[in-house]
Amino acid sequence: MRNVIIIGSGPAGYTAAIYASRASLQPLCFEGDPLARPPEPQVGGQLMITTEVENFPGFPEGIQGPELIEKLKAQAKRFGTECVEESVTKVDFSKRPFRVWAGERVEEAKAVIVATGARAKYLGLPSELAFANKGVSACATCDGALFRGKELVVVGGGDSAMEEGNFLTRFASRVTVVHRREEFRASKIMVDRMQQNPKVGWQLNKEVLEIYGDDRVRGVKLKDRKTGAVTDFKAEGVFLAIGHEPNTKVFGGQLELDEKGYVRLRQHTGTSVDGVFACGDVADARYRQAITAAGTGCAAAIDCERWLEEQGG
Repeated sequence: MRNVIIIGSGPAGYTAAIYASRASLQPLCFEGDPLARPPEPQVGGQLMITTEVENFPGFPEGIQGPELIEKLKAQAKRFGTECVEESVTKVDFSKRPFRVWAGERVEEAKAVIVATGARAKYLGLPSELAFANKGVSACATCDGALFRGKELVVVGGGDSAMEEGNFLTRFASRVTVVHRREEFRASKIMVDRMQQNPKVGWQLNKEVLEIYGDDRVRGVKLKDRKTGAVTDFKAEGVFLAIGHEPNTKVFGGQLELDEKGYVRLRQHTGTSVDGVFACGDVADARYRQAITAAGTGCAAAIDCERWLEEQGG
């Protein structure tokens, strides 16, 4: 019988683990599948596919996303967290003790903290799957170096699209941003940085109808949303940065979710099930920042500890 099981890693999961382990709760943390590739959830969360993190307090010179995750994990393990690189495949929150499955492995716990995060969305085109690992990617950090000297397309208009595009200019001969509108959801500083980069081009009011090629991506078909005209745009790689969806499939029918699939919170980090808590991007469609995820991970661990005390340990 575990005191608490943490499902998920990343800033939320590892911070929850740090606080829970320092409270002598001896948490078990299911980190996820180490072999998963985008868009599947990553061990360590989205920071594993993020390059320079400049806004996490305490790192004035910035830090690489994977390095920050390694530091958080090491800190959690230092205080006694047991980390397991397996994905949770099933849960039963209908009664206590709660039961959590990872394949054939079954664990029981008095409390659970959900920190499974969110993942990148894909366009939903059959050609995306056809050209997966053949020029289509949702992870510039993972695959950018494979496209040295190539012309690339980045799809999206938010901060993630600007960050991915800026990073890709380190390798590509040219990066063209394809966005459905003329206005951007991205912060002004991120857009300005891209607009000042001589290797960046723009295709606005355009949507991707198809990705085409032979053994690899050779281009995309773009539809002008104003005129309806369809044109070919040559590119040797397509990077998708169009938003995120929460990793909550395993919790369907177990926890109350909102209309977008995010865990609905009650009373701070509590969920619809007494004794199950949630933190990070799995319950946050608004901020989606590493520091807010870490903050809610702290809160979830404290809420969990106090709840266990109220239950008599």
